[in-house]
Amino acid sequence: MSQRIPVKELTDSFRGRAVGALADDQLRTNFRVAMDSLMQKRADAFPDEEEREGLRELGNHIKARALSRLPDLLEQLEAKLTANGVKVHWAETTEEANRIVHSIIEAKQGAQVVKGKSMVSEEMEMNDYLAERNIECLESDMGEYIVQLDGEKPSHIIMPAIHKNRFQVSKLFHDKLGVDETEDVNELIQIGRRTLRQKFLEADVGVSGVNFAIAETGTLLLVENEGNGRMSTTAPPVHIAVTGIEKVVENLRDVVPLLSLLTRSALGQPITTYVNMISGPRKADELDGPEEVHLVLLDNGRSGAFADAQLRQTLNCIRCGACMNHCPVYTRVGGHTYGEVYPGPIGKIITPHMVGLHKVPDHPSASSLCGACGEVCPVKIPIPEMLQRLRQENVKSPAEQPKVKDGGAKYSRKERAIWRFWASLNTSPVFYRLFLWGATRFGKLAPKNVGPWTENHSAPVPARRSLHDLAKAHLNQGDR
Repeated sequence: MSQRIPVKELTDSFRGRAVGALADDQLRTNFRVAMDSLMQKRADAFPDEEEREGLRELGNHIKARALSRLPDLLEQLEAKLTANGVKVHWAETTEEANRIVHSIIEAKQGAQVVKGKSMVSEEMEMNDYLAERNIECLESDMGEYIVQLDGEKPSHIIMPAIHKNRFQVSKLFHDKLGVDETEDVNELIQIGRRTLRQKFLEADVGVSGVNFAIAETGTLLLVENEGNGRMSTTAPPVHIAVTGIEKVVENLRDVVPLLSLLTRSALGQPITTYVNMISGPRKADELDGPEEVHLVLLDNGRSGAFADAQLRQTLNCIRCGACMNHCPVYTRVGGHTYGEVYPGPIGKIITPHMVGLHKVPDHPSASSLCGACGEVCPVKIPIPEMLQRLRQENVKSPAEQPKVKDGGAKYSRKERAIWRFWASLNTSPVFYRLFLWGATRFGKLAPKNVGPWTENHSAPVPARRSLHDLAKAHLNQGDR
């Protein structure tokens, strides 16, 4: 009999959450409809294959060049931003980043924060951290606002509420905001905007993410479609930007192809509605903008990836979400199944560096290695190759010194012994023939349950005669 896994253990594991997601027909329908639409939009945005591949190659070179000079570019960025009047803070961990953000808010005696979309702030769990210190942190991105209202986490890095359809959002607004239910998407958006608009004016601090940080000019670039990012960074008197250290690029010229790749890969748009370029706080002769601008540069495991020549390519990511949109696993189980901030293919190669393989041991294996993610990545991250490398790190013994945080999470002496037996079996002709002889004659005695495979499949039973025996008999008949 196969081992039964307790329900609690299932719900706390990738496998358990996947089982629950696969049983949710509405969730699977929502994702299937959304992914089909996003894949088609991306295809329409890149009608010329030669132009698309040339742009991807250029994007890869730009990011690789920036990473090759990462320490120098970060120092240049800090110097330029400081000269522009922006205060730069460095954080090695999410706890340290949260303390920095809280200290800035506390110094201004702030009680209300309005936040534009920021995956790094999700990585920090900033909302919960500030709430514990009696500071309200309200999401202003519509998708983020929806999941915050429902007490959930984002399920996609570009479209946080993609797992919900308009009927579910309508019911949520009815239950939480006391408005009439409606199936009109535009009306739902207006309901959210009316709720949020006053918050922009009341907020003491605005928080945002950063898409690209330009070292040459000391510029923080942020793209968005709703205007919430612009409001969050200009209406409150203090603006705090949080970003990972890998977001730095060399110059403004590099941003042009990266922006084209980002928006077309993510949403099939030639450009987003708003492109915000922030180079400093409000000057004396300016009428609007924040009085203070802060930038928090977060490491959180990124240096570990940077130190490895192969895994460094993970940091090329520009957070477009195209790999998720084309992933057959993500499409079927959704973002919440991954249990971490970054889901899908890119999450499977980024998250281990941040939280360690012991916390996400199943992530590297939760892939069919079909290659779709690598084929659509706008900066050509070889995601399948990265997953194979992480699988190797995942099963290394302590003596083999894994090079990824908490490597060896799935190391098993029993499994290692089985594979050694398999290798010996297939490299020794005498051993192989002996095993084949026994398998064809005593195969019915083999166990019927041999692990997770046989939970959904019948155990393979060796044939009574091997192919070698059949071929030999056929040849002997021919000689007669």
